[in-house]
Amino acid sequence: MPTVAEAGAWADVLVRHRLLHAAVLAPTGQWLVQHRPETPVLVLDGATAMVDLAAEIQHRARTTRNDTR
Repeated sequence: MPTVAEAGAWADVLVRHRLLHAAVLAPTGQWLVQHRPETPVLVLDGATAMVDLAAEIQHRARTTRNDTR
């Protein structure tokens, strides 16, 4: 099970590389995530959901990159 620190590290990487617009840990332990400035904020339920989202984004990026080769 991922820790809050691991989820936070992934959130930082995704935002830094502009794969997410924003990712903020709420006091409740949920993550507030926004893909682009104009999109709605998503609520993720905990560290596992944040790490799962990171894996999904990585998979999508790799699949897209491989399709363009």
